[in-house]
Amino acid sequence: MNKLIITSMVMILTGCVTTQSSQSGGSELNKGSHEAKLAPERVYFSGMSNELATDALLVSLLNKNYMAKKIAPNSVGVQLGNHQFVLQPSLNPNGIDRILASRYYSVHPKLQGSQDLIAVLGSLNDKLNFAKFTLRDDGKVIQVQGAATFVDTLELEELRRFLIWTDDALDSVGQALPASAAEFIKPLPVMPIF
Repeated sequence: MNKLIITSMVMILTGCVTTQSSQSGGSELNKGSHEAKLAPERVYFSGMSNELATDALLVSLLNKNYMAKKIAPNSVGVQLGNHQFVLQPSLNPNGIDRILASRYYSVHPKLQGSQDLIAVLGSLNDKLNFAKFTLRDDGKVIQVQGAATFVDTLELEELRRFLIWTDDALDSVGQALPASAAEFIKPLPVMPIF
């Protein structure tokens, strides 16, 4: 049964998945405060360490009424719609800065250690370019990580749009999977829901 599900996932993902963002504008993630749309918030990271940048990012997100929480010295959890991301500033004083954005999924014990699951993730990494799919914690967790790049200054609106684009791409992956896949791979919360 597991091989059938995983084989179906590979076949569907190979032929059907696209990473184009939906233009409907009706997504919960697209809804933001009117204030956020009128006055884009900029976060100035110049000269900061990753730890200080994490604090600055958290304060800026909270000031714009995002549900966010510091979950590690270099990580902020943020709730967008029904989904949570982990954001990690990665600053480079002599080059391009990045915000790493990750989503995590728990893997059902029946699929943990499965070579077929490893093959599916490898196929996703070969076919898609919006994020990297990696197994963590001895195969118990799938991490999906993308990166938004900038130099010294980040606009929260650009970050929001990047997260929406990533979320839309993950929705496309999820829609391409058989319905039974949701029983084996589930979103993993990274912070308590407020």
